Amino acid sequence: QVQLVESGGGLVQPGGSLRLSCAASGSIFGTNAMGWYRQGPGKQRELVATITRGGSTNYADSVKGRFTISRDNAKNTVYLQMSSLKPEDTAVYYCNLRDISWPQRYNYWGQGTQVTVSS
Repeated sequence: QVQLVESGGGLVQPGGSLRLSCAASGSIFGTNAMGWYRQGPGKQRELVATITRGGSTNYADSVKGRFTISRDNAKNTVYLQMSSLKPEDTAVYYCNLRDISWPQRYNYWGQGTQVTVSS
């Protein structure tokens, strides 16, 4: 079984920065992508950013130019550097690890970490 442990959430003022981390442990195999999703109050969970083992990235339009995703394959860890934060970025942020081959063999989620952007 795989576990995802997130850290780095908290309260930050508008315009501030935060860095989220997510470490995966367990039996991880195959071609995969790690990423971040978020769910704001009263909203559905949405994509924030993903990154493959090879370094290919994908961002939601709402965070392009403000957020940067990266990963350390040796540590099975993914990071999300968030800058120029806005109140609308307030959400629970979830780490995701999924097999990107077909058929998909696994899709794991972390427990979530709260990010609150408020003055």
